[in-house]
Amino acid sequence: MKSIYRALVDIVDGEHVSDRPEELYIYSFDLGTAEPRRPDYVAAPRTTEQVQEIVRLANREKVPVVPLGGGLSLAGLAVPLKGGILVDLKRMDSILEVNERGRYAVLECGVSQAQLTSYLARNHPSLTHSEPGAPPTATVAGNVLIHGQGDLAQPYGFNSDQVNGLEVVLPTGEVCRFGSCAIGVSWFTNHPLPDVGLFFGWCGTTGIITKLSIRLYPAKRIRGVGQFVVEDEELVPEIIEKITATQMAEDVIAYSRAIPPFGLGLQHFTVNIAANSEKELEFKQELIWDDALGEYISRGDGGYLGFTRGLEHPQISKTSDYKKGGGFEYVGSIMPIEKYPECYRRGREISERHDIPYTVTGRCIGVGHSMMFAWTYAFNRADPETMRQAREALHETDDLVLELGGVIWKPGTYGQQLTIGLLHPGTRALMRRIKEVLDPGGIMNPGNWEGI
Repeated sequence: MKSIYRALVDIVDGEHVSDRPEELYIYSFDLGTAEPRRPDYVAAPRTTEQVQEIVRLANREKVPVVPLGGGLSLAGLAVPLKGGILVDLKRMDSILEVNERGRYAVLECGVSQAQLTSYLARNHPSLTHSEPGAPPTATVAGNVLIHGQGDLAQPYGFNSDQVNGLEVVLPTGEVCRFGSCAIGVSWFTNHPLPDVGLFFGWCGTTGIITKLSIRLYPAKRIRGVGQFVVEDEELVPEIIEKITATQMAEDVIAYSRAIPPFGLGLQHFTVNIAANSEKELEFKQELIWDDALGEYISRGDGGYLGFTRGLEHPQISKTSDYKKGGGFEYVGSIMPIEKYPECYRRGREISERHDIPYTVTGRCIGVGHSMMFAWTYAFNRADPETMRQAREALHETDDLVLELGGVIWKPGTYGQQLTIGLLHPGTRALMRRIKEVLDPGGIMNPGNWEGI
C-alpha cells in the first residue's frame, strides 16, 4: 500500500498527501449522525490534471475514490464508506471569471459560498448569486451537485437549474465539458446542446466536477427581510400562493420551531424583498403586506412583524444549540407546497416522540412549484443515546417523506435504498447502465446509490 502513497505524492506533492492516522481521522466523519469510516489516504490536488491522475491511479490499483468539497452535507455523502483515496478539493478555489454583462461566474470546484459572496461584494457589487443558508465554508459546486437551493430559489429555482456549464473528470480519468464551453466558446449557457445531465444528484458516483459556470443576478441596493406570522398551519399554503403571485419576493420561507417557547405552534414567514430605491421598496411592501396578506391581518388570523434591512440567511444550524454537545442533522425533501400542514404536524410528532425540540422549515422553490421542507433533529455529540434517537428520527422522516408523496433531498444511504426501491424499473435499469458505462471499475464513492 505504500506504493499508492508514493504515487499520490508524485502526483500532488508530499505536503498535500497523508496516510497519517490522526489526519485520516479528521476525514472519517461529517457533522451528522453517519457512522465514521476512515479513508486510507487523503490527497488535496490543485489542478484538474492532478485529479485525472489520481482517478487513473485508483483504477489501476482498484481502490475507491471519494470527492470532498466542504464536507457539510450532513448526510454522510462524502464519508468514505469503503475506504480508499479521499480527494479533498478545497485547494481548487480560484474564481476564474466573472462576466458582468452575461451575468455568470466560472469557478473551480473548491470555491466556497463565503468566498464568492465576498468576492462579488468587493469587485462586482451589482451582482449576487443564490446563496444557501449553509455555513460559509460550504462549496458552491457541492451545493449544486446535491440540487441545493439558495435565497433566490423563489424566482429562479434550484441552484442546479442555474448552471451554465461543467468540467468533469470521469471515473475513468477523461475530462469532459458540458454546455457552451464544450464547443470552445465562453461559459455563458448550458443550452441548447443535447442534455447529458449525468452528475447532479449522483453523490459523486459518476465523476468529479472540477469547474462550473453559474448564473449571477442583479444585486439591488436595498435587501431586507419582512416577517409575518399565523397560528393555523392550514393557512400556510394559500399564504405562500398569494405572496408568490405578487412576484415581488426574492425568498419565501415558512417555519415553526419549539424554541424559543413563545413561538411554539406558530407558523412564521420570512420574505426577502429587494429594491433599488425607497419608492420601489414601498411599492413591493404594499403589494405583499397590504394587498396579498391584508385580509389575514384584518381578520385577526395573521400579524405583520416588521421589515429588517439586511439579509439574515436561514440558520438551521442554530438548532445544534438545542442539545448540549452541539450536533444536528436534518432530512430535506422536495414537496408540493400544499403538504406543508401535514409535514409540520407529522414532523412535530416525530420530534416529540424522540424528546427533541422540533424545527421544521419550508423554502419556496420556483414561484411555488415546490418547496424544500426540512425536519431538523438536534443531538449531543458526546451522548450516544441522543445520537441514536436522532438517527431513528431521521430514518422515520425518510419514510414519512415518501409516504407523503415527496422526494428525499440529498438522501443518505438509508434514504437512497428507500428511493431505489421505488424507482420505475426502466429508470433504474438506465441508471444502472449509466453507472456501468461511466464507472466500469466501480471506484467512485462506493456505497452510495449501491444496488441500482
